[in-house]
Amino acid sequence: MKNYYVNKNEQLNKDHEVHTSDCVYVPTPLNRVYLGIFSECKPAVAEAKKTYTKSNGCKTCCPDCHTS
Repeated sequence: MKNYYVNKNEQLNKDHEVHTSDCVYVPTPLNRVYLGIFSECKPAVAEAKKTYTKSNGCKTCCPDCHTS
């Protein structure tokens, strides 16, 4: 189980990336929204899409949920 966050700032492709708390790319506290504790990235990305419809998993910490 891990804590997941979504970046408030969109990437160049307009995605809002979902990260685990231990990711090297997790945004600063001011630039992220806490999503909750999940056993995998898919429900975390689904939760992020409730706020940011174009959400995507981080390539580094959520590779199973990363789409190009």
